[in-house]
Amino acid sequence: MITTDQIKSIQERVDALYNYLDIDGKTIQLEEEELKTQVPDFWQDQKRAEAQMKKVKGIKSWIDSYNAVKNVSDELSLAADFFKEEAISEKELDTAYQKAVEMTETLEMKNMLRLEEDKLGAVLKIVAGAGGTEAQDWAQMLMRMYLRWCEKEGYKAEITNILDGDEAGIKSVTIKIEGDYAYGYLKSENGVHRLVRVSPYNAQGKRMTSFTSVFVVPLIDDTIEIEISQANLSWDTFRSSGAGGQNVNKVESGVRLHYTFKNPVTNEPDEIVIENTESRDQPKNKENALRLLKSQLYELELEKRRQETAKIEAGKKKIEWGSQIRSYVFDDRRVKDHRTDYQTSNVNAVMDGDIDEFIKTYLMQFGGE
Repeated sequence: MITTDQIKSIQERVDALYNYLDIDGKTIQLEEEELKTQVPDFWQDQKRAEAQMKKVKGIKSWIDSYNAVKNVSDELSLAADFFKEEAISEKELDTAYQKAVEMTETLEMKNMLRLEEDKLGAVLKIVAGAGGTEAQDWAQMLMRMYLRWCEKEGYKAEITNILDGDEAGIKSVTIKIEGDYAYGYLKSENGVHRLVRVSPYNAQGKRMTSFTSVFVVPLIDDTIEIEISQANLSWDTFRSSGAGGQNVNKVESGVRLHYTFKNPVTNEPDEIVIENTESRDQPKNKENALRLLKSQLYELELEKRRQETAKIEAGKKKIEWGSQIRSYVFDDRRVKDHRTDYQTSNVNAVMDGDIDEFIKTYLMQFGGE
């Protein structure tokens, strides 16, 4: 039975979101930005015009999202009145309440994504750890999990480079994920993912532990300028392997980018190497590789900025890269996030891409830092 206090709590949360999101300010800002799109020569500079339209769309998205939440909150209040008058059933009231809770929580979570980079797409790289075939199989399982999540969320995901395992699975894969706030959500996945299971590759049927690293960086767009020194850039070309027909094997369409630079985080000389075999078109692969390079350089600048602003030290070990963030114990039917302590017994759903609760719990705990 839904209580009056529960309904009041939803209304208070929605009112708080109105202030947190500064809906009044965003409404004024939207009007001002829309006026800029109405000047006669607006589309003469197409790149600038597209950036402006994207800005308008972003502001409008926040206002529309709030209005949708406000509407379900009002509908919940109305449903409560109807229930008192016995015009609707308790089940219908429960449904209205659940819808209001889910939409409010979703907007509260999105409100945690305020950083400049949160709104961008993402580049996700999975690298199998030590453990041979078992670890490589685990890397492939994680790749499938993230691809299924992208499909469910409506994000466009493309594999830009993949290295197959020796017997099964993969050694590494890089996935380009395009769509608003992909990085903001997926940054929660940075770190080491641990699998415990009875291995199908072990003749004795022993329980084995495997580790795979996941790295997520923002996929930069045309609104962000990143300088690349051409003098420090070099290219190799090679024949792509795998599916793709005879053309792939005859033409050196694969590209390997080498970029030497001074790492802004360590202040030491460093090198970034990126391979791209996304298409049969070498110029297209070069273009994509440069975009991935810019994404990595942007992430390093963000890391430097994060260090310089001296983020809260409490809980630092929980959220740093390289720490073991999550364990997937198949035999015990348990997936647990060690940073938030959130866990579920529905292992199959998680491996099918149902990781929203892990993302939500992480963002609600750490997203506001």
